[in-house]
Amino acid sequence: MQTTRNVQGKSIKSGEPPKTALPGGPDLTYTANRELSWLTFNQRILEEAGDSRTPLLERLKFISIFTRNLDEFFMVRVGKLAAREEAKPDARDNKSGRTPGEQRKAVCRAVLPLLKKRDRLYREIIRELRAHDLAFPSSFERSEKDDVSLNNDFKTFVEPRLVLSILCPDEPENRTTFPSFAGKTLYGAAFLQDKAGRRFLGVAAVPAGLPAVFPLPDAPGRYVRTEELVSSHMEELFPAYRIENRAVFAVTHRAPLCGEAKETEDSRNEIVRLLKTRADQKAVRLEIGGKRNTELETVLREMLGLSPEQVFYCRCPLLAESIFPAALHSRPTLTYPPFCPREPSWFLKDRPVKQQVRQKDRLIFYPFESMEPFLRLLKESASDPDVASIQITLYRLAPDSRVIRELCLAAENGKRVTVLVELRARFDEVNNLRWAEELSRAGCRVLYGPKYLKCHAKLCLITFRNRRKKRYITQTGTGNYNEETAALYTDLCLFTANRDIGRDAARFFRNMERPQNASYRQLLVSPRSLKPALLNLFDREIRKGERGLIRIKANALTERELIDKLSEASNAGVKIHLFLRSICCLRPGIPGKTANITVTGIVGRFLEHSRIYCFGPDEDCRLYLSSADLMGRNMSRRVEVACPVLDPDLKKNLLRLLTLLKNDNQKARLLMPDGTYRKIENGAPPVDSQEQLRNALTLQ
Repeated sequence: MQTTRNVQGKSIKSGEPPKTALPGGPDLTYTANRELSWLTFNQRILEEAGDSRTPLLERLKFISIFTRNLDEFFMVRVGKLAAREEAKPDARDNKSGRTPGEQRKAVCRAVLPLLKKRDRLYREIIRELRAHDLAFPSSFERSEKDDVSLNNDFKTFVEPRLVLSILCPDEPENRTTFPSFAGKTLYGAAFLQDKAGRRFLGVAAVPAGLPAVFPLPDAPGRYVRTEELVSSHMEELFPAYRIENRAVFAVTHRAPLCGEAKETEDSRNEIVRLLKTRADQKAVRLEIGGKRNTELETVLREMLGLSPEQVFYCRCPLLAESIFPAALHSRPTLTYPPFCPREPSWFLKDRPVKQQVRQKDRLIFYPFESMEPFLRLLKESASDPDVASIQITLYRLAPDSRVIRELCLAAENGKRVTVLVELRARFDEVNNLRWAEELSRAGCRVLYGPKYLKCHAKLCLITFRNRRKKRYITQTGTGNYNEETAALYTDLCLFTANRDIGRDAARFFRNMERPQNASYRQLLVSPRSLKPALLNLFDREIRKGERGLIRIKANALTERELIDKLSEASNAGVKIHLFLRSICCLRPGIPGKTANITVTGIVGRFLEHSRIYCFGPDEDCRLYLSSADLMGRNMSRRVEVACPVLDPDLKKNLLRLLTLLKNDNQKARLLMPDGTYRKIENGAPPVDSQEQLRNALTLQ
């Protein structure tokens, strides 16, 4: 086993990766496992919870985000590893040389120290909150009046909604690998003994609609968590039995693989069929609250078909929403200062947006600038007599989507509205089905995209007809058409009236409706042209040698051919700066492999989500905005778009942004050759890139 040090000096045993290439396989000396790399990203989120400069409740929120991320990671990534372990147990990852089983076990080992740190930070924050009149008193600290209030709450609000089960764990039919527990649902459990000495397992399922906490009387800011309430009232739930060995637990199942839907004539019905299998997915993790409970662990493991390393004990709430409950949201002195996105400086309310875009290409930088110009453009287009059609791709939408309202209004006004709704957007399948039905009812033409390819592209085309002449306004960007995430994620939204880009966008939508081998003049579109174009752009810089420069901002880098090309560029002397929020399967700084590559990751108040590809020095750069990360799925199994930024002023603004990210020494972390991240201590004045952008000090 190899022990690597993280930035706090805590050791995490993650298993020793192969040092050389597998026989006949790829070189593994400068690459890292995808799953373990993602865990280092989630570790950096946890570090924000430990940063004393961050407001207390925001630190608690980071713990909640860490937990929610880990839930999804086990559902999706560990679930896929388990599926591969069953189907192809001897297959090896081309970045670490590990089999699926070896990867899964390494993940479970690496998670343990992170959970210990999370639990420690949670206890520290809860203690500090007492000084601000926020407390979760234990049973020993509560008064008789508190207990009377809690009993009333339990009888009135909790007990009537619990679903009770009594199982006999000694009976073979109760020990099955088929999951009988819903995923990420809270359960109270205890062993029950009747008067004859027979023992059973009593289980109380807690429905999702219950509040995460209940207030105590008298002094405000004192709460008891629902899971503690359920666990402490097991005697009342099972009055005929003696209670032993109580605990709370939660189970995580594999997510249904809607992205791998079968080819059928009816895409919608195929997604509905897959969603109905969600409750039938196998378990991949068991979490138990509190101290080790060997007897309960053994019984539940056998029921769920889990191995010992898939069981985790937690000292903080098991559900992410219980870590940072809604009751705590009303403490503004303990959270970030309120932030309201400003309107872009180019946006004039008294002029139609189309005129402002035809005058010059425009850019919005979320969340620092408002989404209002795009929403205004849709609203204006819905009633503009010159607008012939609106075409748009939709992936994730806000619960109360203004985008949907404007599209429906346009269709009702007689505009030809075509909407490509991606039904396979993970965890948004149900919402997207609902939106597709609403759009269809309003008269929009709804498409579901090409079979086998998830459409992740962000593209909106408005076509104008005037005197038999077509004109276009194309909007593209790096983020979803979602008003909520536009206020939380850093994304870029580009508007252009460029005719070639507009024609490419029109060709794109025709290709989505009737797949063909379309070619594009300006847009780079996966799975056909994006990856080859990127490789050509890498080669362009390689030919320059030491004069070459590559700067890329994305969420992740996992695609093996791109990793190898980056190594080739590094060996040719090209300077490479990668700004990657989460996964990086390339290890920088390896002599003779990646010595000229730096990798920076930023975790801050806002989620870094924009993707920028920049090739060449400032005076000679080619710059693209894209929906695609540098991952195999984005290059080969998804429809993605990268759009060139042609306006010189917009280029300058984006180059300033890349420089600002490079200078960040507060929230940025530098990836080291051993796969750990290190704080940047360069002696320069403090630079927090998100804070500077929030205060509008840059990109002017």
